[in-house]
Amino acid sequence: MLRRSWPSCQKSRGFRVLGAEVIDIPKSVAVRRLSLGALAALGLAELRANETRVFLWTPVAFGLGAAAYLDAGREPSWWGLGVTVLALTVVWWGLRRRAASALLVALASLAAFGAAGAFAAKIRSDRVAAPIMAGERVVRRVDGFVVDVVSPGAGGPRLLIAPATISGLSAERTPRRIRVTIGESDTPAPGQAIRLKAMLGPPPPPAAPGSYDFARDAWFDSIGGVGFVIGEMEPASLDPPPLRLRLAMAVNAFRWSLAQRILDRMGPTSGGIGAAMVTGHEAWITQEQTDAMRASGLAHILSISGLHMAIVGGFVFGAVRLGVAAWPWLALRAPGKKIAAGAGLVAVLGYLVISGAPPPAERAAITASVAFLAILFDRRAITLHGLAIAALLILALKPETAGEPGFQMSFAATAALVALAEGWPRPVKEISTPWWIRWPQAGITWLAASVAASLVAGLATAPFAMQHFNRVAVWGLPANLAVAPLSSFVIMPFLAIGTLLEPFGLGGPFLAVAGWGVDAMVDVANGFADAHGAQRIVASAPPQVLVIAFLGLMILCLWKGRLRWIGAPMALAVALWPRPVPPDAWIAADGATAAVRSGDAAVLLRTDAKRFGAELWARRRGLTPATWSLYACDKRICTPALGAPVRLSLAWSRGTPDAETLSGLCVNSEVVVIRGPAPVRTPPLCEDTVLLTAEDFSQGGAAELYHRGDGWRIVWAQPLRGERPWSRLLTPDDVGQR
Repeated sequence: MLRRSWPSCQKSRGFRVLGAEVIDIPKSVAVRRLSLGALAALGLAELRANETRVFLWTPVAFGLGAAAYLDAGREPSWWGLGVTVLALTVVWWGLRRRAASALLVALASLAAFGAAGAFAAKIRSDRVAAPIMAGERVVRRVDGFVVDVVSPGAGGPRLLIAPATISGLSAERTPRRIRVTIGESDTPAPGQAIRLKAMLGPPPPPAAPGSYDFARDAWFDSIGGVGFVIGEMEPASLDPPPLRLRLAMAVNAFRWSLAQRILDRMGPTSGGIGAAMVTGHEAWITQEQTDAMRASGLAHILSISGLHMAIVGGFVFGAVRLGVAAWPWLALRAPGKKIAAGAGLVAVLGYLVISGAPPPAERAAITASVAFLAILFDRRAITLHGLAIAALLILALKPETAGEPGFQMSFAATAALVALAEGWPRPVKEISTPWWIRWPQAGITWLAASVAASLVAGLATAPFAMQHFNRVAVWGLPANLAVAPLSSFVIMPFLAIGTLLEPFGLGGPFLAVAGWGVDAMVDVANGFADAHGAQRIVASAPPQVLVIAFLGLMILCLWKGRLRWIGAPMALAVALWPRPVPPDAWIAADGATAAVRSGDAAVLLRTDAKRFGAELWARRRGLTPATWSLYACDKRICTPALGAPVRLSLAWSRGTPDAETLSGLCVNSEVVVIRGPAPVRTPPLCEDTVLLTAEDFSQGGAAELYHRGDGWRIVWAQPLRGERPWSRLLTPDDVGQR
């Protein structure tokens, strides 16, 4: 603060006396000095107030380190990561021993956790290393065991199979797991030994440059081959599998049987959603239901996650605690809250097993278990410290989750909700208040809490939904508010009771009530999905923008003090960041199809091939898929029609077009895509044409084309993936060395 000493005769403002000299000080300078000083004091005070909250940032640092490993362009070495972790740990220990400033100790600690996250991801990647099928998809005969019936894809139901033998592959080159689409075939139950013929190949690369890498997910799931079944499947006679695989298949067989019984009890309309919410099997959910839930912002209810675990665990906790309190003899002799916490813990773990332990359910179960264990050890159940412990456990067990949209969204939403709970005002409990006053007050409080929770969770997950899924559900908040009472008080509790009683044949009435709730939820979803402007497509921002938004959310949730609001503009980075000009064209990773941009639409050349990849690219660039007749296509080639925005021709047969056909394509086109090998001699008419062949796609993968005044700029997907285990083919020697 500036101090002024004025003589009695000097009353003018804005002057100070230095001897006989009077110097004018502009008011703006004084205000600026005061503001900077106050801001520095505020920052120092808040740093001291947050010294005890450094642990809350450790999972953030650990996750960012794991994500940095996943996105690295080259595979880091063991010794490099190990030395980095050791060096940063030594620095942290030295600073702590010398009583250095708390800020330096905190920064060194977080840097060590970040390096540890990358090191843990490296360890995990090497542990799951398994053979990957090589080359193009070919027909192979497979003998193996059905491990599970996984979520259906665009082509229909899918099976996860542990192959015993695959024709044409030695035992050392046989993948540990394969995933196949079975189409209209009858779905075999988990645990069955089957023989099938399938078109198999390696897991698919990214659909577009910089988009989500499905092969990376397959790598960490030890899936080395994907494809679709040809013909009928038949039983096979195989040697017994290992004990661990038998146990997994037995659990999955029970889940599959339970899902079928729930479907039979609830009926085909609501039974598919009921079975998915209990067992995780989504095989009976119709595409219309999925589209409606997605457009209304309710799609998260279909996958087992934190909401389901919280409802089931909370319902069991409340019911058991109420039961203990209703028995006076037991209430006086036993800690009812701890008994209820133990029951809730058992319920959460049991639900995890029944659900098949998908990654979202695992994360939710760990978080809920930490909360119940806190009650058992006389700690607060819902705290940011408990969330930090749960997040560290999840990331230590499976560091690859740091790169998964599901984990990012669930962690951000949970952190926001816990921060809201910690800051929510605690009303004073009144004594002897009449019920006609107490009940309306409780209703208003519950409504306010529901609105705040839905709003906060929606805002926390919005950046990730926009970046990864390119969809914004405009009516998501009112839809979730309308469905919250149904899911919390009708659907999940009655599903839980009905599931427990169904093995005894007594679950019918409870499952029927749950079915009514599901039907009402679907009606709400259809209503909001049909509303005007229910869903908007948003282009993805550059990758680093999501990191800025994530750090902004964490500052808002974890920082204590006024400076937390610095995170608000950072959290809005994905929504506000300017998008680059979209590409003029996209070509699939194998050259089998393409799409071109026409205004805000992505025109698909072939609507019957790689449609999923084309629509994924279109949404990522903020475009709407369209099938306008701008290209003339026959059984082998597509050529541009009059008015086509990009003069691009496509030949998707696996062979090389003859010279005459190729010359005809080049005459009318700026870009010619050949799925087959390059011609031995390039026709003269193709010398000024961009000619892309199978050799280009085998090295570069999917491509985006940008038209410039001096020609075309091509961005390939493969260079952005880097040289990683999931982006190259492993030999048996590579696997043996890991």
